[in-house]
Amino acid sequence: MPALATAAVLALGLSGCGGSADAGDSETGSLRIGLVTKTETNPFYVAMREAAEEKAAELEVELQTFSGRENNDNDSQVMAVENLISQGVDGILITPADSAAIVPTIDQAREAGIVVFALDTPTQPEDAVDATFATDNFRAGQLIGEWAHASADNPDDVRIALLDQDANNTSVDVARNQGFLDGFGIDLGDPSINGDEDDPRIAGNYATESERDEGRNQMENALQANPELDIVYSINEVVAAGAYEAILAAGREDEITMVSVDGGCPGVEAIAGGTLGATAMQFPSEMAIQGMEAMVALIGGEELTETQVDTGSALITDDPVDGIESHDSEWGLENCWG
Repeated sequence: MPALATAAVLALGLSGCGGSADAGDSETGSLRIGLVTKTETNPFYVAMREAAEEKAAELEVELQTFSGRENNDNDSQVMAVENLISQGVDGILITPADSAAIVPTIDQAREAGIVVFALDTPTQPEDAVDATFATDNFRAGQLIGEWAHASADNPDDVRIALLDQDANNTSVDVARNQGFLDGFGIDLGDPSINGDEDDPRIAGNYATESERDEGRNQMENALQANPELDIVYSINEVVAAGAYEAILAAGREDEITMVSVDGGCPGVEAIAGGTLGATAMQFPSEMAIQGMEAMVALIGGEELTETQVDTGSALITDDPVDGIESHDSEWGLENCWG
């Protein structure tokens, strides 16, 4: 077996865990559903998995959960879906690590009669799955872009660093980035890709792999290349936390405004502490709950009334601006995850 495949099998074996209900728990026998997330340690996916497990127990569904080793680990997700296909499960909920690369494996699952829903991250193309339950990431990006524009002393004369996920133009990465730029009033190039804009306010796009350490490393690179940065957009709050370490080390903490997307409790705490200006909160539990309920209903013979479901977002900041609806960090701490 090739080394890469061996690693994927090992990751699958370590990440997979038992279901929350046994097949014989209900008198009629329960449905079997698999949940495949990007990682098992990111608090976002922990909250999603826990909500899925609770809803599965309530609906008497046998749930198996799997995850990759990191955000872009498509190989482990392929192995997980193939495992679930071989078991003949009824449905699969998946947060794609690679929106396009996972599609051939999803096609195999659907050809086998398995219902497949995407959570959090749409596939490319979006109709590769039966339905998607996710944040409207473009709108989430717009919220923090609009806030950053309204909060800037002179939004026409700023330098902005964009801490993206990677160079693969993953759907969530692109949607947040392009939404932020649109909200800030920057003309988009091709809205399906990052980094093709020609606005002089953009200081550069930096790939962070959605990880804290790379957030710090890439922020250091951005500051070296552009010492006069004013605004930093980050793909998520984990990256923002790493970026702030670099900003603090450079003595720029009072001069740079940082915005992000997620709404995890550490991110909301960063807003309360003044290290993060604003974030757009997501609701991962709602993705799992609504997805599970709709999947059980669809398998049971009901029709889907909607195939692209927005599970909501909310702007969190302690520095509100007129005309943009927001909640403060106190509200955020009451509604955050992780």
